[in-house]
Amino acid sequence: MGQFPKLAHTVLTISDAIDRFERPIVTPWGFSLAGHKAMAKGAFEPEETNMMRNLTHEIDIFINVGANVGYYCCHALSLGKPVIAIEPNVRNLWYLMKNMKNNGWAQKVEIFPLAVGEGPDILEIYGWETGASLIKGWQKMPESFASLTPTLSLDRILSKELEGKRSLIMVDIEGAEFMMLKGASETLSNHPPPIWMIEIHLVEHQPRGVKTNPHFRETFEIFFQHGYQCTTIEKNQ
Repeated sequence: MGQFPKLAHTVLTISDAIDRFERPIVTPWGFSLAGHKAMAKGAFEPEETNMMRNLTHEIDIFINVGANVGYYCCHALSLGKPVIAIEPNVRNLWYLMKNMKNNGWAQKVEIFPLAVGEGPDILEIYGWETGASLIKGWQKMPESFASLTPTLSLDRILSKELEGKRSLIMVDIEGAEFMMLKGASETLSNHPPPIWMIEIHLVEHQPRGVKTNPHFRETFEIFFQHGYQCTTIEKNQ
């Protein structure tokens, strides 16, 4: 049994190396994308994509926390907006940089290769392929699929970047939203206040034995305490 984790990591490493030979796909929006075929073909989160693009016309800067391979970053850059991308996953980070460079945006994006938390730290991150989380047992992920990542608070990363700017902060960090918000008081209080698009689950993808997100209510309370109103993007909600 002890050999299985080593074998799994070997298979993933080989798979990642093979993936890097795949050619980027030209998307329906005109930019090219490598690393995620569903994103490149326009089949990924269509409602979220449309909303994000519409909101991008109203902002000065786009911040993507959990940027993955840079799908939403590419949308913002293609619409002429500067981007700050935050991504700790090594595989995703490689494709994120590749996609920025392939589209000629290498000098128009700031990339932070780390995770966001309450403050500076070095934490274990669990996951494989395109998904990872700071939450132990996230999506029932075995502990063997863990690595180390540095963290900083969102306030520390953004610092004075948002002062006087209209911003859109898009967050997809697989259950660690509450942890991020505990280090984002200055960002939440920025003027003008940022628009947030944040993925948060109540029951899906929880660790084994956990029925509901233990910080679901607290996460929304942080927003409410800073004067935000919340809505859902799903049409059936």
